[in-house]
Amino acid sequence: MMGNYKKYFVGIVVLLGLGIFAFPALLRAIPPRYAARWLPEPLLAIASPKQEVAILPTIAQPLDINSLLAEPTALAAPVVEVIQPAASLATPEANATLAPTAVPPTATPSPIPTATAVPIPAAARLEGIQHQFQTWNNCGPATLAMTLSYFDLFLTQSDTATVLKPNPEDRNVSPHEMAAFVNEETPYQAIHRVNGRLETLKQFVANGIPVIVEIGIDPPGEFRWLGWYGHYLLVVAYDDANEQFFVYDSWFGTSDVPLENADKNGRNLTYAEVEEYWPQFNRSYIAVYRPEQADTVAQIIGEDMDDDIMWQNSLGQAQAEAAADPENAFYWFNLGTSYNAAGEYERASTAFDQARAIGLPWRMLWYQFGPYEAYYEAGRYDDVILLADVTLQDRPYFEESFYYKGLALAATGETAAAEENLEEAATFNPNFDPAVVALAEMNSDQ
Repeated sequence: MMGNYKKYFVGIVVLLGLGIFAFPALLRAIPPRYAARWLPEPLLAIASPKQEVAILPTIAQPLDINSLLAEPTALAAPVVEVIQPAASLATPEANATLAPTAVPPTATPSPIPTATAVPIPAAARLEGIQHQFQTWNNCGPATLAMTLSYFDLFLTQSDTATVLKPNPEDRNVSPHEMAAFVNEETPYQAIHRVNGRLETLKQFVANGIPVIVEIGIDPPGEFRWLGWYGHYLLVVAYDDANEQFFVYDSWFGTSDVPLENADKNGRNLTYAEVEEYWPQFNRSYIAVYRPEQADTVAQIIGEDMDDDIMWQNSLGQAQAEAAADPENAFYWFNLGTSYNAAGEYERASTAFDQARAIGLPWRMLWYQFGPYEAYYEAGRYDDVILLADVTLQDRPYFEESFYYKGLALAATGETAAAEENLEEAATFNPNFDPAVVALAEMNSDQ
């Protein structure tokens, strides 16, 4: 009998040991969107894929960056027409009665009119917006749904996500995709621009035009362990006296206490915080408006309505900021993005190299894909594949990474692997047209 007890004891110990070793694997088998919803922080840390480094792979060789800053592009002061808020938008009561219009969106805004500058109020607020908490990695669809509620168009984040990210594991929705949703799926219009200014945001709010900013965040409190993320915020108000915006945040709620809607006014974000974190996404924003507000939007944006001028101004801004603060990797990244827009891929590659040498957050290529484009166009296919592999490791949720890796593999003659990656991109997001087109071209050449 004693022998049997010993056998049972050993068996229990073995099972417990197996359970201890298997438990982390079982946790990691839970889809991240469910793990984030159900597991407390200590278990969620185990369930999350292990991130070995805090930054993307760096560049070891010396970089010739002087040529990028030797002759900075002259950057004129932003041309911004200050528009008097329309009388119909002056009171919350007037806004509450506005119904969605059926006027179809026009292809492009009207030419920029000449207007007399009129001061905007020292404070203004958009009323009637309904806050929504996002589900896992769903800040884009949730923030866009919140924005449309201002126009009494009440969609859920599931409604917007069906188009924006058919695969719920998709970690990112890009600004141009959100603007396209508004233009193609609603009676309203949207425009995505970069190189915005605080004054631009204030003028939109003062004129009854909701604006979404794409921004970097260091999560607060209990979420700090997650590290740097990209995020969308809906600007609902500003207050010059206190130098702050108020934002609706789909992740952290409307107050400074994470996950609480303790303040219907919104979470405050100081002008200084916006100036620090907004440049991490090249001051990207999306303005959403009624078709009849197109002229007002054009006047607020000013000369940056023209793509060439916008990117020229973005380039000059990035040069000036990188020269003033050369250890800020985001400024060099913005410089690379602007050189991409100019088709100067060798310069863009050098700027991205410098950003990597300083150190970029490991999630950087979840949201912005400039290094892929620059390195691919410059013939640096190994760099494209390296960055794609690092970004996709344990998280195969980025169609853009599959796409650029597929292009790089095709360029090196690895046709089968290239086709596999392009198919991954097209399958993961059937609405991602570049992968579909690249696959069709590859098949036509075979």
